[in-house]
Amino acid sequence: MKFPPGFIWGAATSSYQIEGAAYHGGGGHSIWDMFGRHEGRIINGDTGEWACDHVNRYAEDVVLMADLGLQAYRFSVSWPRVLPAGVGTINQRGLDFYDRLVDALLANNIEPWLTLFHWDFPHELYCRGGWLNRASADWFADFTQIIVARLSDRVTHWCTLNEPQVYIGLGHHQGSHAPGMPMAFGEALRAAHNTLLAHGKAVQVIRAGAHKAPVISASHAGNFFMPAGDNPVDIEAARARNFAIGEKNFFNNSWFSDPMVLGNYPEDGLELFAADMPEIRAGDMATICQPLDYFGANIYWGRYGRATREQDFELVEAERFARTDLDWPVTPEVLYWAPKFYHQRYALPLVVTENGMANADAVTDGMVDDEARIEFMNRYLYEYGRAIADGVPCLGYITWSLLDNFEWAEGYAKRFGIIHVDYPTQQRTLKQSAHWYRAVIADNAVSQYQPARQRMASA
Repeated sequence: MKFPPGFIWGAATSSYQIEGAAYHGGGGHSIWDMFGRHEGRIINGDTGEWACDHVNRYAEDVVLMADLGLQAYRFSVSWPRVLPAGVGTINQRGLDFYDRLVDALLANNIEPWLTLFHWDFPHELYCRGGWLNRASADWFADFTQIIVARLSDRVTHWCTLNEPQVYIGLGHHQGSHAPGMPMAFGEALRAAHNTLLAHGKAVQVIRAGAHKAPVISASHAGNFFMPAGDNPVDIEAARARNFAIGEKNFFNNSWFSDPMVLGNYPEDGLELFAADMPEIRAGDMATICQPLDYFGANIYWGRYGRATREQDFELVEAERFARTDLDWPVTPEVLYWAPKFYHQRYALPLVVTENGMANADAVTDGMVDDEARIEFMNRYLYEYGRAIADGVPCLGYITWSLLDNFEWAEGYAKRFGIIHVDYPTQQRTLKQSAHWYRAVIADNAVSQYQPARQRMASA
């Protein structure tokens, strides 16, 4: 399966998950620093205190990226590393770090894909209301202005927010992620609306101030549904289910993306959430809906179903699927159907900004045999290639993750990286999946999956 000329191959990380705590370098605390100090909130009591020490080892990590032939590296900027209080005085040491990182990437022919917010909200601003405070949109716009002024002479690819569905849903509504204080649904909706305003204002800042023509999007988490067969009725039922809102939570595919792309909240959501809706002021939706260059989607797994006589969508049991170390089902076809459905609704080209799997990896005789990850990536990429062959305009694929890292409430117990990190020594070891991915990038192609023994025999 050949991918189009110019197709972009990359890998992703985020600041809090790999850098080490921002306050070690003159920055401030984030809500994840504070969340980790509450006993029992994170597995094994882990925190991002040192993580992968990337802030000190970035040069080594960029060399590894270059060795793999990565064309893009998606990373995030730590808001409190740059602005210890979230606003006001800049921590030059923090800003200088990202300056050096961008230069190192470009020196190795790797395009920086910069995400402005990947969950490490400044604690000082949380104490002022965080996303519940409407001023948060302006705080974020001011932070964006600092990053644009410093880096947009070299950075062209910008992502405003990573997975608002998750940091609002788990962080503010359920409380299982930072800041860890469960809120009533109406309060969480208010935080969601303010974070959407932050997105819109950030896009405005980038477009107005970037030194080089910017390419802008946001990255969405999805709750994906696929047809169990090729019956057109089942396909239409799956498409409709993907964008329907039937429950009072944030894990759907339209509450955040419809306002960003279409300029309005979905009608079924407005009806269901009517009693809890926050104030929407004149001009808010116009601020949120700014022109985007592609649709960013983080896609890991989905659920199969079929249409019922009532044209509803009935789920099919998933016991037959293999499962990752995070107990997510392995459903490669989601990388066919999700891009297709997203493009039909939003008419934007698509980039898979995250895709990968947690695996129980260990170093043995200097190697990490993660054949399960190779099979996962191979089968998912083949389905992604099918979507492209069927006419879905897809610009790139960015695997999660470059490095094993701090996996939020799971701590260090789950390994997503194509590079193994021994946390006590910080030793990096390329996994077999990294070597496999290097070959895929070089060929700009992927074949149907063959087990390792067959691959070696045909080599």
